[in-house]
Amino acid sequence: MMPRKITGAVLCGLLFAATSLSAFAQDNDQLSVQDIATKSPRYLAFPGAAKPGNAAGLNGATPNSTIDTLVSFNGHFETFGYDPNGHPKHDWYYTMVGNSPERGGVTTVHAPVIPVSIDLRNFDGSPRFDTATGKRLYLDATQYVAPVLKSPVFSKASFTSSNQPTQITDAVQRAEFWSDLEDNWHTLLSPRVRTPRVMVLIRGTYLFATYADGTLAYVLVDSNTFSNELFPPTSPVDNSTIIGAAELAGDMKTSELTTLLFPNTFLYVGDPSNCCILGFHSYDFEPGDASNGNRQRKYVMNYSSWISPGLFGGGFQDVTALSHEIAETFNDPFVADDNVHGITPWWLSPNGNCQDNLEVGDVIEGLPNGVYPITLNGYTYHPQNEALLPWFEFRKHSNAIFNAYSYPDVTTLTTLSPVEKANC
Repeated sequence: MMPRKITGAVLCGLLFAATSLSAFAQDNDQLSVQDIATKSPRYLAFPGAAKPGNAAGLNGATPNSTIDTLVSFNGHFETFGYDPNGHPKHDWYYTMVGNSPERGGVTTVHAPVIPVSIDLRNFDGSPRFDTATGKRLYLDATQYVAPVLKSPVFSKASFTSSNQPTQITDAVQRAEFWSDLEDNWHTLLSPRVRTPRVMVLIRGTYLFATYADGTLAYVLVDSNTFSNELFPPTSPVDNSTIIGAAELAGDMKTSELTTLLFPNTFLYVGDPSNCCILGFHSYDFEPGDASNGNRQRKYVMNYSSWISPGLFGGGFQDVTALSHEIAETFNDPFVADDNVHGITPWWLSPNGNCQDNLEVGDVIEGLPNGVYPITLNGYTYHPQNEALLPWFEFRKHSNAIFNAYSYPDVTTLTTLSPVEKANC
């Protein structure tokens, strides 16, 4: 599947696999709240498509000096494995957000949060209402901004990898570079709430469930429709899409890491039974011009859904998807778009994911102790544990904190993958 407006090489996301959806079988677009409650998580990535006239630069390696994007550093490791085509390879490269651990110091990355509400419409575009209660079928994203900002993704908590409270993604990054970092090395997100947006969806592109009082519980959206409403189709951009409007308003900048926060909004691919994507990270690619030295623009972003308690099993709730996507963005902000940085030896995780990229959340999702509850600011959050770089390096003796392969829970991932050939 090639969603035509997605501009990264792949969308790397968090997916729950559904076996059946009762409302779909009944030729109805209304589900029950319980329909997605017991789904098992697995990984999903599907290719992106370059925008017309902009294919160059998406597939080839691009020097950092020719890219207008957020601050990042490069590194490499050596180990035997197989490349995407199944050829033996020893040298592997990565690009990560921030400055290098050997350099030390604090890097602050501006991190806009753009709440995107969901407005369900009828076939004719008129507002849609719950037939039993008359309530408007509308999901308000702004109600989740405050708890997200107070979560360990953006607020500081105590972690063993830092002698002072810090954000969870910084704690994970410090844990994986534990043997190389300067003590004062931190990469911190500075959140700023930007203009709220609304995504309007026409009946036939979504399914939904309501609570007994008629309030929307969640929405399932066709992934192609979602990407078309999210990513701008043309260059220069116009304001017909969520990202296009945000870029034109100055709410998304190339130097920032933007979160598009959705309310209980999950995606399906092609068929509603192939659900549910809870988030992905990618970037919007735009050409440069004289104002930025003709450097390619990469607006690094993630779509993440707030997850209300009880919708999914396995402890997946509140900021599980957001923490997953932010951690993966830190480790692979450009989703291996040059087919070099972010590519790893093929690996097979305990949850059955077979991949060849530095997607630290995909190794963990669905495993016992997959989430790491943290009580902060009077609320217990459920960020996800993450795999650490030594696991992708196939290090028999991890040089991460506590010789671990996962963090913050060092017991979540305790064994290495065998060296896998292409597609395992």
